[in-house]
Amino acid sequence: MDAFSDLTFFSHVVKQGSLAAAAQEMGVTPSTVSKRLAALELRLGVRLLHRTTRRLSLTPEGETYLVEGARVLAELEALERTVAGSRAQPKGLLRVSGTLGFGRRHLAPALSAFARCYAEVEVQLHLGDKPVNLVEQGFDLQLRFGDLPDARLTARRLARNRRLLLAAPAYLAHAGEPMSPRDLSQHACIFIREGDETFGTWHLSHGARHETVKVRGPLSTNDGETALGWALDGHGILMRSLWDAAAYIRAGKLKLILPDWSLPAADIYAVFPTRNHLSAKTRALVDFLVDWFRKHNDALDDEWQGW
Repeated sequence: MDAFSDLTFFSHVVKQGSLAAAAQEMGVTPSTVSKRLAALELRLGVRLLHRTTRRLSLTPEGETYLVEGARVLAELEALERTVAGSRAQPKGLLRVSGTLGFGRRHLAPALSAFARCYAEVEVQLHLGDKPVNLVEQGFDLQLRFGDLPDARLTARRLARNRRLLLAAPAYLAHAGEPMSPRDLSQHACIFIREGDETFGTWHLSHGARHETVKVRGPLSTNDGETALGWALDGHGILMRSLWDAAAYIRAGKLKLILPDWSLPAADIYAVFPTRNHLSAKTRALVDFLVDWFRKHNDALDDEWQGW
């Protein structure tokens, strides 16, 4: 086996997460995959993976081989595209990641439309409540909110995204409506556990004024859809994205709280590993998503002006 073939093989094994899964995807036996991996480690003289019956984990040498190997393969792919010129067409496997709520409601329909336009691209969508590591887990693209977490990644903004404070009319009828950020500390608030450092702390601004409020309440979760349901049930005040809350504001099921105050933005980005040349399939999807979300973003902007 040549070095490029070994790099492709190793990347595939890591993506699948286990020798059995890799073997099933390749159409060979697990022992065949195990023997080839052992032969690769013997050739390199280092251990690349820690292996158990259930999972694989990268050694430091394995991570270097995976990351630098991905760069080499990308450069080879770019070279072949350059030689092939305009004949390069979007095709092959495209692995995409997104959050559960936004992924179900907005990303999945976009990918459905994309699949109709690009029949030669096979899309695998992974949805979860935590961001994936694109480089280590072999994803081509991820939709995420907020700032870029890794210098090895490149991002393209798909849409602006405002965060809002919201509550059901039933909650406000018995608890009253906050008139200032400081009033929030006296209310039942529903919040999403995304990290201990920000747990229960909300930051608001109005012009040059900035307020940081520690909030509390009887309900918290790591799932945005669950938190939204609790707010609709009248359990308290929730911070949520305009993308998720617009329909409920429109229907009168949720009301804006402190509308003159702003919360930190969480713009929506398509994130992908930094490379000199994007593959045709990834570039096609990024361009498609930019156009897809632009229409929805413009519609939300028009609605926002009327609220």
